[in-house]
Amino acid sequence: MQIFYKIPGYILLLFGGFCLSWGGFIIRSFEEATVWQILLLRSVFFMIALMFFLIATYKKNTIKIIKDAGFPAVLGGLVMSLSFIAFVVSMSITTVANVVFIISTQTMFLAIFGYFYLKEKVSLIGSSSIFLAMSGILIMVGDSISTGSLFGNLVALVIPINFAIYVMIIRKNSNLDMVPAMLYSGIFSLIYGAILSKSFEFTSHDLFMGFLLGVPQLALGFICITIGSRTTASATVGLLMLMETLCGPLWVWLFLNEIPPISVFIGGAVIISAIILKSFDKKHSKT
Repeated sequence: MQIFYKIPGYILLLFGGFCLSWGGFIIRSFEEATVWQILLLRSVFFMIALMFFLIATYKKNTIKIIKDAGFPAVLGGLVMSLSFIAFVVSMSITTVANVVFIISTQTMFLAIFGYFYLKEKVSLIGSSSIFLAMSGILIMVGDSISTGSLFGNLVALVIPINFAIYVMIIRKNSNLDMVPAMLYSGIFSLIYGAILSKSFEFTSHDLFMGFLLGVPQLALGFICITIGSRTTASATVGLLMLMETLCGPLWVWLFLNEIPPISVFIGGAVIISAIILKSFDKKHSKT
């Protein structure tokens, strides 16, 4: 599993965003499970996948790596566990387009937090690409943002803010392997789901959906993001993570017949342009 650490950060972040983009589609595909049961299943499979990754990567040093990550990993795990709750809840009460639009504001939060907390300067190209990307998001789901519930949108806002905080913790502790932070996030969210679930009975279909949500969507996605964020500037992380925003509405359109307006395709083209523009910003990007 050490191969993950040899892959360039920007590739890991793009692939991580692609994995996360399936979340809305998978959550919509559950048959009977409640929000808290979905959170519980997701957390169980997520923790199993994380333990497998840690053991396969570090073998007998696994416990030492977890201990060495220390309090920053615990704090990062707590922050991300709240995002896990917000993701499942918001996806169940508002549109996929609305949620991914709000998630995409992580670009803004990452740049702002990076400027104030890590003293990372944002170049003219970086600022322009952020503005261009945010414009693309506004175009892409501008027609659908009004159809989502206010509460669902407010809950979804927890996701980009907490993700930005999580990346700040990773960047501030770049000397530490912060993958254990994701293990802690799974432990916390498992506790939430176990306490709030009224039943522990699941259909075989929902168990399989829980596996897809916990392993390839969440575990693989955040392993890539956690490792990739160690060596990638905050503003660049946010731009690359727009892969999730670009693909999320596409999957529910293709497989659940939620047909997005033409604005989705126009906005998607603008987002890709922003990512291409940011690739020319070598001076302020660590990759």
